[in-house]
Amino acid sequence: QVQLVESGGGLVQSGGSLGLSCAASGSIFSINDMAWYRQAPGKERELVATITSRGNTDYADFVKGRFTISRDNAKSTVYLQMNSLKPEDTAVYYCNAVLQIRWYGLPSTYWGQGTQVTVSS
Repeated sequence: QVQLVESGGGLVQSGGSLGLSCAASGSIFSINDMAWYRQAPGKERELVATITSRGNTDYADFVKGRFTISRDNAKSTVYLQMNSLKPEDTAVYYCNAVLQIRWYGLPSTYWGQGTQVTVSS
C-alpha cells in the first residue's frame, strides 16, 4: 500500500516563509512526476508546482519567484519552499505523485492527506 505523508504546514505572517515536505512510502517501483496542489475554502483545487523525475520544474504564475519545488529521489520525498507568503496563499496543500508499484503496467496517481497553510495579514 502506498502512502503520501505531508508535513510542515502551519500559521505564518504575511511575508514569511514555510517549508512543506511529502514522503512517499510503501511498495513503490518508481516515481514519475510529483506535484503540489492547493485548495482554498470555497474554491477548486489548483496546481501549484510540478517536478519531473529528472528535476524539471514548472510553476503556476501566482507562485513564480516565491515558491520552489524540489525532490530527493533517494528519499522518495518532494518539498515545497514557500517564501514571501501572502494571505491569498492560505489553503490546504496536497502533494501528488504519479508512480508505479510494479515494473509493468500503467502508473497511478496518489494523493497526500493535505496540510493546512494559513497566512495572516
